[in-house]
Amino acid sequence: MSAQIAPSILAADFAQLGAQAEEALRAGARWLHLDVMDGHFVPNISFGPLVVQALRTMATQHNAVLDVHLMITNPERHLEAFARAGADLITVHAEACSNLSTVVQAVRQLGCRAGVAINPQTSLQAFEPVLDQLDLALIMSVNPGFGGQTFIASSTARVAQLRALLDVRGALAQLQIDGGIGADNAAAVAQAGATVLVAGSAVFGGGRGIAANLRALQAALG
Repeated sequence: MSAQIAPSILAADFAQLGAQAEEALRAGARWLHLDVMDGHFVPNISFGPLVVQALRTMATQHNAVLDVHLMITNPERHLEAFARAGADLITVHAEACSNLSTVVQAVRQLGCRAGVAINPQTSLQAFEPVLDQLDLALIMSVNPGFGGQTFIASSTARVAQLRALLDVRGALAQLQIDGGIGADNAAAVAQAGATVLVAGSAVFGGGRGIAANLRALQAALG
């Protein structure tokens, strides 16, 4: 099965967020990636549970996953609000959690799938304590906080290393990559073992339109 594209709504036009998310879903996307930033863990500020809630009905209609990526300090304080808003999957950063296993368990107890993300400088060993508990393991291929950044080339090797780690453990987690993904590198990261590719500017940017952008990404994946 081909890797999934998860359009990152951070790159959408927020004046037309509903329409653009709908266009991506109609074009075949089955994930929507929602980057939540607090201005503390990362320098930017984005949005909170209300945007998750606003997209919930649309995602249900298209049988799509609302993939909520918490780039925030002390994420355990906000898990319940995002679960209540309708998140299907909540990803926290290993760097933001003093007890990662406890936070992952809290996500699961709220009825959501659980993910853990690591920044480009963080060792893959950060996944080790929770690898068997995860539904998703996320490698950041840019330094988090802003959209539209350039892909860090060494990330492809990190995907391959994490793929090997997951396979050795028999772990069933999706392997997601986020940052600078486009038609030029999508195939390489998928071949390295990524199963969900977050794409922001490559979906919502440029002059071709969202559906055409998604077709180009899918064509690159083969």
